Amino acid sequence: MAGGNLSPRQKMINLMYLVLIAMLALNMSKEVLSAFGIMNNKFVENNKNSDAKNAEVHGELKRLAGEQPDKYVPLKGLADNVSKESKKLVSFIDGLKADILKPYEADRDEKTGELPYQSMDKGDKVDEAWFAGDNMSPKGKEIVKAFDDYRKSMMSIVGAKNPSIKKILESKFNTDKVKANDGATKSWLDYNFKGFPAIASVAKLSAYQSDVKNLEYDILSVLLTGKQKSELSMDKYNAFVIPEKTAFFNGENFKGRIVLGRYDDSTKPNKVILNGQEIDKKNFKDGGVVLDFPAGAVGERELKGEFVFLEDGKEVKVGIESAYAVVPKPNSATISADKMNVVYRGIPNPMTISFAGISDNKVSAAAPGLRKSGKGYIMTPSKGREVTINVTGTLPDGSKVSDRKKFRIKDIPRPQAAVSGAVGTVKKSKNSLKNSSISAVLEGFAFDLKLQVTTFKFKVPGQATITCNGSRLNDRAKSALMRAKRGESIQIFDMKTKVVGSPVKTKPASPCIVELTN
Repeated sequence: MAGGNLSPRQKMINLMYLVLIAMLALNMSKEVLSAFGIMNNKFVENNKNSDAKNAEVHGELKRLAGEQPDKYVPLKGLADNVSKESKKLVSFIDGLKADILKPYEADRDEKTGELPYQSMDKGDKVDEAWFAGDNMSPKGKEIVKAFDDYRKSMMSIVGAKNPSIKKILESKFNTDKVKANDGATKSWLDYNFKGFPAIASVAKLSAYQSDVKNLEYDILSVLLTGKQKSELSMDKYNAFVIPEKTAFFNGENFKGRIVLGRYDDSTKPNKVILNGQEIDKKNFKDGGVVLDFPAGAVGERELKGEFVFLEDGKEVKVGIESAYAVVPKPNSATISADKMNVVYRGIPNPMTISFAGISDNKVSAAAPGLRKSGKGYIMTPSKGREVTINVTGTLPDGSKVSDRKKFRIKDIPRPQAAVSGAVGTVKKSKNSLKNSSISAVLEGFAFDLKLQVTTFKFKVPGQATITCNGSRLNDRAKSALMRAKRGESIQIFDMKTKVVGSPVKTKPASPCIVELTN
């Protein structure tokens, strides 16, 4: 353009054209530099917003970990590791940016704080510090290592398990060699930073910081979303059959519901109160509360209480309301002879009357001579040969059930005369018999009745029969005894007795024979 034989006028025109092109190029360069500055400011502002969002998520995780440690402490541990690696790289990049901006800090606008972007067109300081000819300087290698360490650490924490995070790490933080537009293969650092204006390098570093902070937020979102998805998965649900009550009688309809319940072994309440008592936390197992306490007396029992969870720093209560039935434990067999259902006339016969599965206070019984006594009954029959006991029970739903049983009434068996407690034929000396007590016993009888001797007859062979009152020999009987001979058999017979504390009459006692030894 300036060569050849040109007129002075043409030379002037060409010179003005070159100046115009230079001016246009200069103006374009300033606009681009300003655009990089504005872009950097946007990244810096966005990074502050990202810091606030990430801090909010970390704060929420900290709160949840305090309220439900089993569920959220492991999640918070991952989040803390992600934050640690992110801050490490962001801090390292802050140092790189500070080194680049140091020569321009003196020209920063005092009012706006803006850097002189339009004069930050040189990249020689970056090139000198990060490169050594066509190779990287020690500082350049340090930069690449910092990015590599970040990528590998994040991959080990969450990337390998999550395809989307892995893809971001491999695309945005890959430091492998790059093929440029001109076909040349360059190192990652060369391709992204060599020969660029200072402000362009600063903006790109701020963009990397933005990528790091956004990735941290993405990872936290993926972790939380994955936790929620896992908790909502149908694999975490079990079907539970909830009966209206836990014991049913023959002939009743089964009533209840089938519901779905989520099973989560990491969900533990802050406390559980049941029937007014707080359950020990050592019983919080496998996503529930293990109960172990005495079932109580026969009958229906209620379970009332509440789960107490801590949510947003406040107690949230979930009510507990259920019931169960206690039935007698089958620890013995019922063995009876159908013809041996017997009660004895005139004496109190203890009886146990119950209905299986019904508490004693819901059972009533009636019969002539039957009365309630403590936890059982007493039957004292008088007239007749049979008595029928009618029993009624009230079920939990208010309906009635009834049964009856017939018993034979028998008289007290014949007692046996006894000398010093011995019955049948006994051997005694005269002196021993003279001082012995004469009594009556009911051998083999189930009831411990006390019999009082009213009269008995005393017979020495060859002498007149003597009637004695009470339980001792009278003087006449003693005199006759002294005249008896050794080896003779003395008879005690026709004994009359009565039951102490009862008007019932007894049969005459069987006789007792005493053989004299001297």
